[in-house]
Amino acid sequence: MKNTSPYLVDFQDIDKTKFTLVGGKGANLGELSRIEGILVPAGFCISTEAFKRVIGETSSIKELLDQLSLLMVEDRDKIGALSGEIRRVIEGIAIPHDITDEITSHLSRLGEENAYAVRSSATAEDLPTASFAGQQDTYLNIIGKEAILAHISKCWASLFTERAVIYRLQNNFDHRKVQLAVVVQKMVFPQTAGILFTADPVTSNRKVISIDASFGLGEALVSGLVNADTYKVRNGQVTDKRIATKKLAIYALNEGGTNQQALSPEQQNKPALTDDQIIQLAAMGRTIEAHFGSPQDIEWCLADDTFYSVQSRPITTLFPIPAAGDPEANNTEPRVYVSVGHQQMMTDAMKPLGLSLWQLTAARPMYIAGGRLFVDVTQMVTSAEGREILFNVLGKSDPLVKDALMTLLERGDMFPSLPPDQPKQSSGKPNTDKSSADFKTLTEYDPAIVSELITHSQTSINELKQAIQTKSGPDVIDFILDDKDQLRQSLADSQSFGVIMTAMNAASWINANMEEWLGEKNAADTLSQSVPNNITSEMGLALLDVADVIRPYPAVIEYLQTVKENNSLDELVTFTGGKEAKNAIDTFLSKYGMRCAGEIDITRTRWSEKPTTFIPLILSNIKNFPPNAATQKFEQGKQEALKKEQELLARLAQLPDGEQKTEETKRKIDLVRNFAGYREYPKYAMVNRYFIYKQALLKEAEQLVQAGMIQSTDDIYYLTLEELREVVLTHTLDYQIIDQRKDEFKSYEKLTPPRVVTSDGEVLSGAYKRENLPANAIAGLAVSSGIIEGRARVILTMEAANLEDGDILVTTFTDPSWTPLFVSIKGLITEVGGLMTHGAVIAREYGIPAVVSVENATKLIKDGQRIRVNGTEGYVEIL
Repeated sequence: MKNTSPYLVDFQDIDKTKFTLVGGKGANLGELSRIEGILVPAGFCISTEAFKRVIGETSSIKELLDQLSLLMVEDRDKIGALSGEIRRVIEGIAIPHDITDEITSHLSRLGEENAYAVRSSATAEDLPTASFAGQQDTYLNIIGKEAILAHISKCWASLFTERAVIYRLQNNFDHRKVQLAVVVQKMVFPQTAGILFTADPVTSNRKVISIDASFGLGEALVSGLVNADTYKVRNGQVTDKRIATKKLAIYALNEGGTNQQALSPEQQNKPALTDDQIIQLAAMGRTIEAHFGSPQDIEWCLADDTFYSVQSRPITTLFPIPAAGDPEANNTEPRVYVSVGHQQMMTDAMKPLGLSLWQLTAARPMYIAGGRLFVDVTQMVTSAEGREILFNVLGKSDPLVKDALMTLLERGDMFPSLPPDQPKQSSGKPNTDKSSADFKTLTEYDPAIVSELITHSQTSINELKQAIQTKSGPDVIDFILDDKDQLRQSLADSQSFGVIMTAMNAASWINANMEEWLGEKNAADTLSQSVPNNITSEMGLALLDVADVIRPYPAVIEYLQTVKENNSLDELVTFTGGKEAKNAIDTFLSKYGMRCAGEIDITRTRWSEKPTTFIPLILSNIKNFPPNAATQKFEQGKQEALKKEQELLARLAQLPDGEQKTEETKRKIDLVRNFAGYREYPKYAMVNRYFIYKQALLKEAEQLVQAGMIQSTDDIYYLTLEELREVVLTHTLDYQIIDQRKDEFKSYEKLTPPRVVTSDGEVLSGAYKRENLPANAIAGLAVSSGIIEGRARVILTMEAANLEDGDILVTTFTDPSWTPLFVSIKGLITEVGGLMTHGAVIAREYGIPAVVSVENATKLIKDGQRIRVNGTEGYVEIL
């Protein structure tokens, strides 16, 4: 007979649609009970309706919850006192008679003399975006009706443990909206229990099942009391076994409750499972995973040689796998993907409009996973020639990507291993083979080519600006889709690419030969200071000039210190000097206003759209620098480069073949000086185009808002360009798509993207193989020479930058928008980056020692610590 009570529900009447009624654990147990061949101990749920009724009928709880909702994570003492009071009140409430009668009836049907597990099941538990598992309490081996009723109250109260309250505060869940159901389930008394992950929790490999097992109840393992055996299974075969010394186990007592028991010495090192049992358990895991449709974290136990599943929840920490090509082929042929974000200095999640536009303008197919883009490099890694190009390019841009790919290949379990005669290179050292990367060079070209390329680009952008203004409706999007070919051509222009490669190769040649001939490391770094035509470093200096205009006017400075609203810069003109200040800011924005942090994502807010973003930088420049600092800084860098050039040429002249070496070196130095600055220009031109596209698309978005199709112009960011065209054309849109993608984006923001990921979901991070590092030094890639000590400023967003002159900036990544900060710092450390990424180029030009690609730098280095940056050897020391 089907149960119709709002307060109690049997497992067999529960599926995932009953989530709000029975919580995450209850819904998952109901689903598990429905899977053919999976054994789940019988039980029922006391629903959230019962919890709401009990809480709703107690006025003092509502007042206490209102007080709790006003507290912050920092208010630990108040949280402790208030949560303790709420628990005391809940445990003291008598459960209403009608609910008690229903519980008694269910217990008599299942056997009141049996032992039960009484477990909390919250509505903010085991969500796809957050795992609240273990936040509330579980009670095992509870015997007798009175004891079960008391423990139901204890479970309700456990929603307000200090730990659970703080976790909700950290994840922005309202205490008043989280409800609790309680699971009452027949106890199984296992000889062995544990956890099974259907994807390896360490490597994220979806093909590898990982099993933790120990003797007795699984509580010992979950609570961390014992080390568990760990078994790995792949394709139905046990591939790895780690047998732990298991000194303790938790067993059930006859009279109720549990206790710890010491294991005999002969049992301590005995495997908790046989190979046959491991394979049987793995098969059970795959069945459960197939039912839920995603990788699962499963609690299991083995009693009387029978496996039971007592819980299953999604694994929320896995990074999604990029979907490329034919899904069927994907299941059989291994693929390997490299992160685009790590190459572009933008590892944040992107919104669908940004992703689709970047995909359209890319030279090769890109695949989306977790709000990021990836390139499929499978073909390249499976050919010797492809590998050489891949390692050469990636070795320079990000050695950790190179090392991750080398590790995958050398293992030989996914792709053929490297031929034994192919040289293997430590990713810790730059490639100094003078013949490598022998791209076409522009030795014979006139330096004027840079000016010609810039002029051509500016003309093209002005033409685009004029042409797009004549378009409206779907024509705007068609126009952008056509113009993307122009953008793609400009990014792949052979002359433009030739200029960049010539400068890179000339710098590599100088570094390799000066070290060989003169014992001088990274000589090209100093020679790259204050080169002409670097649009990004000029931006940093231009903001110093803006500070000079504002500096003489105290009222303007005071106003800027308090300005908050985006449009309030218009009020500047009411102050003495305000007109001059406004003109200086507007002039800066007319050239650089299309920039912002994460600028490859068209949906990001540009400086022109929110000028207050960089006001703190202007104020910082006024505080930290004297007048005319921009000219002085540029001139100082230029003089240091000239001095280094003269010193090197003088020393070379003393060597055998001195005249030839001097002549050749002078030619390479000129190439670096003439061409290195252009490296930043193609990105600037691309972002310019993006901003013109964006302004046109936002006009269309305003029309959609007026037509009631979308709620705000920002909503178009959650559609691809093609989807947006369809909406503009047909004026039809299922708004649920926008809501769903907003939720997805929030979950993607929390994920850390891998540098390299395979079609099995395995994440490879890469490592530096380095010798002779000082003790406790953190290795990275040396990109700008020099050794500097100072205060670490760990900054995750540019808006949060509060730098003093001489601080060392520590951050995840920098793109061109961060350049204005570089004038204030004396050292740079980033988690992502390579030799030719923006931060490295600007650091060299400003003469700032820099180490990039330092894994977890923002976690390992604490804000305010004194540190030493060795930009010559590529490591950081915490002093």
